[in-house]
Amino acid sequence: MLPDHATSSFGGMRVGGSRGCSAVSTDPFENSTRPVHGPFTTAPAGTARRSAPAAAKGSREARSRRRMRSWRMVLPGSSRRAYASGRSTASDASLAPVTPSWIPDEATIDAANVTGLMADLGLADLAALHRWSVEDRDAFWSTVVDRLGIVFAVAPRAVRASDDPRRPGWFPGARMNIVESCWRGSPDRLAVVHRRGGTVVRTSLAELREAAMRFAAGVVARGWEPGTRVAIAMPMNLEAVVAYLGIVAAGGVVVSIADSFAPDEIATRLRITDPVAVVTQDVVRRGGKLLPMYDKVVAAGAPEAIVVDTGAGVELRRGDRPYDAFPAAEPLPAAVVVEPGHPSNILFSSGTTGEPKAIPWDHTTPIKAAMDGRYHQDIHAEEVVAWPTNLGWMMGPWLIYAALLNGAAFALYDDVPTGRGFCEFVVEAGVNVLGVVPSIVAAWRAGDALDGLDWSGVRVLSSTGEASRPDDYAWLMERVGAPVIEYCGGTEIGGGYISATVVEPAVPSTFTMPTLGWDLRILDEDGRPTDEGEVFLVPPSIGMSVELLNRDHDAVYYGGLPAADVPLRRHGDRMRRLPDGRYRAEGRVDDTMNLGGIKVSSAEIERVVGGVEGVGEVAAVAVPPPGGGPERLVLFVVPHGTVAADDLRAAMQARIRTALNPLFKIDRVVLVDALPRTASQKVMRRELRRRLTG
Repeated sequence: MLPDHATSSFGGMRVGGSRGCSAVSTDPFENSTRPVHGPFTTAPAGTARRSAPAAAKGSREARSRRRMRSWRMVLPGSSRRAYASGRSTASDASLAPVTPSWIPDEATIDAANVTGLMADLGLADLAALHRWSVEDRDAFWSTVVDRLGIVFAVAPRAVRASDDPRRPGWFPGARMNIVESCWRGSPDRLAVVHRRGGTVVRTSLAELREAAMRFAAGVVARGWEPGTRVAIAMPMNLEAVVAYLGIVAAGGVVVSIADSFAPDEIATRLRITDPVAVVTQDVVRRGGKLLPMYDKVVAAGAPEAIVVDTGAGVELRRGDRPYDAFPAAEPLPAAVVVEPGHPSNILFSSGTTGEPKAIPWDHTTPIKAAMDGRYHQDIHAEEVVAWPTNLGWMMGPWLIYAALLNGAAFALYDDVPTGRGFCEFVVEAGVNVLGVVPSIVAAWRAGDALDGLDWSGVRVLSSTGEASRPDDYAWLMERVGAPVIEYCGGTEIGGGYISATVVEPAVPSTFTMPTLGWDLRILDEDGRPTDEGEVFLVPPSIGMSVELLNRDHDAVYYGGLPAADVPLRRHGDRMRRLPDGRYRAEGRVDDTMNLGGIKVSSAEIERVVGGVEGVGEVAAVAVPPPGGGPERLVLFVVPHGTVAADDLRAAMQARIRTALNPLFKIDRVVLVDALPRTASQKVMRRELRRRLTG
């Protein structure tokens, strides 16, 4: 339960102790209210983050912050013994203590959202905060809802309808539409920064609301009732965002399709979801080239298409219509009220074989995204957040909600993010929180893309999508002077399950804690606790899926799990807990190799050889020889410059011998122009194995 001096309430429901928290908020977003349209009311805002000057020197909040100023703070899990008997038999040289690349100063700690939360709750450290968030989940999520100011048309009668961890039934009795919570704050505040034809354009919250609610009115005018599915297959630009928010505001369900997919992949997703229409674009402009978009949608057998015209002169099919003709003249006065569990979005897993899993998000899932953004990425009101992404990947909707629900703006770039142009856009847009993907960072470093640019406005970096290279991230943190917050999770949980915070030192390519509200277990193949093994999550959490459209949900996430003292949920990642309490990702369970009788992950090998001169990107796979037998290690390498495969093999073998295990022998090195990736930028190692085995 909540500490006895703190309370949390929303919609008339009270959770926790009898005495309220005495602190007064100075956050301009959290305590603001606005006239709302229709039946919506704003949940009472909880006490908010205070900046350092707002806390009196002798106050409980200031004392709490002073206790946290040492970077040697208590981390969740750090009291656990360093190593268990089930650890890898590979060399442990990589487990030696690592010097942080960034250490927070007092001002950063004082101003952090997570510091204010701990101070208000009277909790001295992150370990205590995390423990409370998983031991009293109702109180935790009630507090989150209060602080985000989530708007309900009808207040919930409880936080959960059921004690079943698989299907908790969040906010029973409530009626809401999550889009209405996006409009809180001053109508004049910045909502979106985007580049259009080389020009940076700024859109206010009022302008975004007007456009989205006009699109919503267009949905209603077509007679598309709540629950109707409408696909979006196009780049993540302002038109895509307006359509996304408009469809959800009308009670519809967005079907997210990445613009990079081939027609067959688009067709698969359309077949699974059966939308009534597809919002798309005539062409996509990338790196000076015009790539087909509308033609791919047509080739996929799409239903009615609503097409953004960029001036490419593409002729539309009969029945298709220009995007500009779809919105109604007048905006919908208020978002359509639905139950919290009403679907809002269907996204697809990054499947590498077979049919991708279709994962519904509902109107509570964005709360998870916004919570992560608030306390892990430390997004503040009136800041600008950027993350090169697409609505076909969960980080696209995540970006919209993590920014708007925290009173921030988000920035959208209309070209490839690997070059100088994007790095200049970061400056022009005034980006404060910047999400990255490791391959993008590698390209910036190789191309000197940041040279001469002032990125002093960027105070937080965050990374997800694939395993990062420590040397690249050490370089980035030194170059920018900001921490890289590693972030790992999935579409099926609406955000991350393991991350870090800005009040801790940042060690490249490591995590410091499970995200607030999630607990985890690392188990070996026999279901025993270990410090290196498969990660299992301990449900429930807001954001986690409760159904799949084309799979048996419970069989996928709960079937055949080991016995444990707590309920478990399968996620499929491998993780290693380091002696200092930090964590390091070891890839997916299905990317584990057996080399000479020793189990090792692809990620571990890639981390070791990724720093070899001449290696741009690398993916490690293991395949048996044609006649069967022990697996053989094959490395696919995207080279930097002109380099021979044999020379790379010798250099990488020497690095493996000294940094990992001399028994691991490289069988082949294959030079490639690019590694195959999913829409979420994960390397498709199964595809690489297929190339080798046929």
